[in-house]
Formats: sequence, structure tokens, C-alpha cells
Amino acid sequence: MSEKIAIENVNVPGKTSNVNAVKYQAMKKAFLKILPNASPGLTQKEIQEAVKSHLPDDIFPQGAKSSWWAKTVQLDLEAKGVVTREVCKPLRWYKS
Repeated sequence: MSEKIAIENVNVPGKTSNVNAVKYQAMKKAFLKILPNASPGLTQKEIQEAVKSHLPDDIFPQGAKSSWWAKTVQLDLEAKGVVTREVCKPLRWYKS
């Protein structure tokens, strides 16, 4: 059984979910590597494409399920105040 990590969701304050810790940490590392330090940030689509080249292939073979994990990490880091959502269309994120 894989180790789990508790994550938050900015859209559902106070609720946590448990996810695979190895996949979460790999995506978090890739996510923070590609995310800019200031506005303008990246769109969700840009994030999902940019993280793929920074993911270990043994954890995300050919980027499998990386879009779901990118969104999961984004929601958790946003809830924790690590990333900021810009109020614009399309939405963009950058490091806080």
C-alpha cells in the first residue's frame, strides 16, 4: 500500500483528502519549478503542458494522469497560500 498525504482544496475550506504521497511530491516539485514568481502567471492548460517534461517517467509514464495531479496540487498549494490565483480570464497562477 502506498503512503498517503493529506491535501486541502481552496474551493472546499476545512476539508482534506488523502492522496498518494509519491505522486503528490513529484508533481509539486515539477509544479513549483515551472510556475513563475510573479504575475502574469500560467493558465491551467499551460501548467498541465509545462509540468510533463519535469515529471519522472516511472511515476507518470508518458505523462499519464498528470493533468489531474497538476490540478490537485494547484488547489492544495492555493489553499495553503503557496500559489496565487490571478483574477483574470483565463485564470492564471503564480507563486505567492
